[in-house]
Amino acid sequence: MGIFELDPVDQIAVAAVGEPGQRQFFLVARGSGRTLTLSCEKSQIQALLLRLQQMMETQGFERTEGEPAAAAPDPGEPDWQVAEIGLGFHEARGMFVLVASQSAGEGPDEEMASVRFWLSRQQVVAFSTQAVSVLSAGRPLCPRCGLPVDPAGHPCPVMNGARPIF
Repeated sequence: MGIFELDPVDQIAVAAVGEPGQRQFFLVARGSGRTLTLSCEKSQIQALLLRLQQMMETQGFERTEGEPAAAAPDPGEPDWQVAEIGLGFHEARGMFVLVASQSAGEGPDEEMASVRFWLSRQQVVAFSTQAVSVLSAGRPLCPRCGLPVDPAGHPCPVMNGARPIF
């Protein structure tokens, strides 16, 4: 497929489709006259948000409250499934670069797709805010063990054996 460069990104957001507990997550970005939709795992988005926060602190950027989180775009069909996500900061440009790569293809000659998203500090703050709102719209977490609770409840490992028997 090749290497794509969205420099700079006009918009980047996380979208989720489906019912909580069964949702599929997407990274949707628009820039350089192109829109890319990448399918990814919730844990990849969570790790990306954690690393973005760490990098902003390392660079000495204060997290300022920006505009309210925009609504997640309709993802449509994904271009590919993300296997790896990388993150860096280009000091000379003062921009973050997010690199998403596709998993290796089936055949030995099949090229792995990759994309570089270039984001300003303001875009990183807006993206983080929007992504957190999408992630938190899922199932509530158990206050005891931190695992997601389904509408029917869940077998909490912390409460195992600690309930009174009637």
